Amino acid sequence: MKVLIRGAGDLASGIALRLSHAGFLVAMTETAVPTTVRRTVAFSPAVYEGQAVVEDRKALRCTSYEEVKAAWEQGYLAVLVDEKASIRAAMNPDVLVDAILAKYNCGTQKTDAPTVIGVGPGFTAGVDCHCVIETRRGHDLGRCIWQGSAQPNTGIPGNIGGYTAERILRAPCDGVFHGLVSIGAKVTAGEVVGEVDQTPMCSQISGVVRGLLQDGVVVHQGMKSGDVDPRDVSAYCHTVSDKARAIGGGVLEAILQHSGILAAERKACSHE
Repeated sequence: MKVLIRGAGDLASGIALRLSHAGFLVAMTETAVPTTVRRTVAFSPAVYEGQAVVEDRKALRCTSYEEVKAAWEQGYLAVLVDEKASIRAAMNPDVLVDAILAKYNCGTQKTDAPTVIGVGPGFTAGVDCHCVIETRRGHDLGRCIWQGSAQPNTGIPGNIGGYTAERILRAPCDGVFHGLVSIGAKVTAGEVVGEVDQTPMCSQISGVVRGLLQDGVVVHQGMKSGDVDPRDVSAYCHTVSDKARAIGGGVLEAILQHSGILAAERKACSHE
């Protein structure tokens, strides 16, 4: 089965990794300038580096469906700069997953593929997709929602190691971002980890820099530009998170369940 995923950030990449392990052919679409913070566990860097590796899977940047098929034949995933997912017309995917995580629908419709899945808030199952996957940390994380929507965005990051908003690094002003440390570096509270047009961006807590924007991204004041993990385990910077794996499991469940529904409908029609 061919799966087209809108988005190639860390959560979308966790989905892609899980589906690739399950034997699906995966292509992902991204913007020309990705704003992924957790770049070491995302396929979006393929946009500006030509390729990206997440755990045991590699993705290649492609510019056409022919290149996508060539990547699949080599056992790789594909990433395209295609904000509107126009490749859908040539690819004719069996499944479309909207994992942009914009908190609103960026144009996905239930008719985009036989199975359409919306990840997070902004989608309504039965209206603009067949199934919605819950993304909020807690009891329902990764749950398949077949009627209704995911929980609304609170604007408060999930609790990791006792910290929520404090672990997020935000741009101090409008301008061009430049990192001063590497992902995986250990920092202390108050330490300067990046700058925007020479205005310092400091960490509020001590821990490991789990994510940081690539240099040269144009940011606005308050924009998420990094993430510090208070658990202080550098290895976590290079493996897909528990949240991404749970969401990926939910997407896999939704695909298999809806594929079964479609198969039953086809069988019933053939007997009529």
